[in-house]
Order: sequence, then structure tokens, then C-alpha cells
Amino acid sequence: MQDLTVAAVQFEPHPLDKSANLAIVERFAAGAAAAGVHLVSMPECCISGYMPLSELSRQQLVDIAEPVPDGPSTQRLVQIAAEHSLAVGAGLVERDKEGRLYNTYVVATPAADVHRFRKFHPFVNANMTPGDEYVTFDYRSWRLGILICYDNNQPENGRIMAALGTQVLLAPHQTGGFPVRYAGMGLIDRELWDNRQADGDAIAAELVGPKGREWLMRWLPSRAYDNGCYLVFSNGIGPDGAEIRTGNAAILDPHGRVLAETSAAGDDMVVATLSPDSLEHCLGRMHCQARRPEMYGRLTEPVSQRVDTKAGRDAAIEDEQA
Repeated sequence: MQDLTVAAVQFEPHPLDKSANLAIVERFAAGAAAAGVHLVSMPECCISGYMPLSELSRQQLVDIAEPVPDGPSTQRLVQIAAEHSLAVGAGLVERDKEGRLYNTYVVATPAADVHRFRKFHPFVNANMTPGDEYVTFDYRSWRLGILICYDNNQPENGRIMAALGTQVLLAPHQTGGFPVRYAGMGLIDRELWDNRQADGDAIAAELVGPKGREWLMRWLPSRAYDNGCYLVFSNGIGPDGAEIRTGNAAILDPHGRVLAETSAAGDDMVVATLSPDSLEHCLGRMHCQARRPEMYGRLTEPVSQRVDTKAGRDAAIEDEQA
């Protein structure tokens, strides 16, 4: 098993402009290939844009959605992977044969393999269907898995991925700077973003503070450490509807340590080389092997007061605005 060099990307998608966003994906893929990267991970829904999806009717969502793997965006990812001899992951809206719509993340490899994961909690638009299948795949002798954004907020998902043998968890997001008051979270003033060239310190404080990196570092290291896996965090940056995404693309090792990260107020990419040695000498993996599944039946019991993902977020926003 050889080292695996990966890249995590943050970029600001053009709202609902798939052609423009695929051009950005290709630009980053070319840069990653030049840096010797074997796999590059783009953000959630970066091909379509994210929050603009919340304003679309079902028909408008159908119009922007595509089949996977036969749709033009996935086939373009396959071409990019082949042209640059690396695997590339990116998010889009998928439409299946029955007309169901999914927030989907696709990884295309240089061998033209396509791996697809459908988000479990796709709350950006009520017309999307939740996925129901964990996805892992092998690439260059490594076992990779995918969880999209909110799916990573459920610790059970990460533990199941570990049980499935995941060594590298791809965690594409569109997060940070959202309007809830938990632990200092909140909206970032659009004026700070627009004025970032003249006053870089002001926007930097927001991106690395409790609305951005500070919040991420409360839980991203836990997902890596608890499950004994590398974690590749890609994210949006800049305006996303009424919110400002906070970027902070990062790669963490199985000990929860940050191998590479960026706090740039704009499109950026970070690169790190993953060694199998860190998997062999990792407390998280040892802890996973010491589990007592017979004790965990309570986790499979129905939640007494289950909160719908979108309804819960909307309620938190209403509370913030009250």
C-alpha cells in the first residue's frame, strides 16, 4: 500500500451555471495534477451551486438535475479524470429514472469508474429525496468513503463508515456562516466580504472565528480521530444565497491533526500526502476494534421526538431572527 496524495478545494460556485463551475473544477484538477495529486475533492453541489437550489420549484430542479453516470456533468468529470490522470470528486443534483432528485456527490477515476453517494439529509430543497446507502470504494489500494455536509454531523454515520473499512473520508460541504446562534455561529455581513480586498483582516476574523474554522475544529478532528481515518474537508467560500460560506478547506490525519488547511478569502486548494503508517498506529482504529455492538441497541430505536433536518434548521433561524 503506497502513499496517497489528495487535495481539498474551496471555491465560490456560479449560481446555477454548470458550465462555468465545471470549468473551475477542471482548472483545479489541472493544478492538482501538476502537484502530483492522486485525488482532488471539490465541494458539495459545486456544479450547480447550493443555496440557489432552495428557491427552485420542482420543475426547475428537474431541469438542472442530471442522470448519473450518463449525464453530461458526470461524463465531463470522467473526461477530466482521464485527461489529468487523477480521481476527481464534485457535487451536483441527480435525477434518477423514476424522477427522484438527489443531492449527489460523484467521484470519477482515471479508469472511468464512477462512484456515487446520495446525501442522507438533503434539506436545501424539499423536493429532494434522502439517500439511503453508505458508499465506499477502493482506489489505489485505499478504501474511500463519502459523507456530504450534514451527514457528518451524525456521529453514527462516521462510525459505520469506519466499520465498512473507510481509510479516507471525503467530506464535501457548503457550510459556515449560517444564521443560528449556537456557540457564536451567525451570518457574516456581506459588506465584509465585498470589502475583503481593502480590509482583509475583518473577513479573515470571521472565516477563522466561531462562524468558520473555530466551529469546524470542534468536530472535524473528532470524526477523523474517533473513526481512525483521514478526512478531506472541501467547502464553498463566499456568497451562497444570503449566506457567506467560510471555506477553510482542510485535510486531517487519523489522529485528528490538521495536515493542510487554508483560511483564504477566495478560491483555494490544499494538498497533503497520506501515509498508511498513520492508519497502523492510530488509537481511533484500536478503539473501533474494541467496540461492544451488543451494547448499542438503543441507537437503533426510533427517536422519540425526531426533528426533520430542514424544519430544525428553519426553526433555529426563526429563533435567531426573533
